[in-house]
Parts: sequence; C-alpha cells; structure tokens
Amino acid sequence: MPSQGSTGNVIAAICSFFIPGLGQLVQGRLLMAIIHFVFASLLWIILLGWIIHLWSILDAALFKGK
Repeated sequence: MPSQGSTGNVIAAICSFFIPGLGQLVQGRLLMAIIHFVFASLLWIILLGWIIHLWSILDAALFKGK
C-alpha cells in the first residue's frame, strides 16, 4: 500500500475531489467508497454534502496502508 503523501494517495485525493468515494475506490477500499458516496449524495440534498466531500478528499490523501 502507498504511504501518506505518495503519488497514489495524491491521485486518490484528486479523484475524490471530483466524485466523493472515487479516491477510496482507486485505493481498493470498496466499503469506504460506498459510504463516502452515499453520505455525500444524501447530504448534498440539504446542501451539507461539502462536509462529506472534504472528508472523502482528506481520507484518500491521508490513508496509510497496512
């Protein structure tokens, strides 16, 4: 797994910038990708999706593999 700040994490963070959860999917974390996508989708309805969107970006960027 890539370490924090690696090229893989930067690419994952950029992916999550465009679609919440996509960065987690790129990193192979399917469950977290689904969680981020669903929560962001639900919260964008009441204009609070930006919170999950930012969480998704930070989670992808700061992920440390096992």
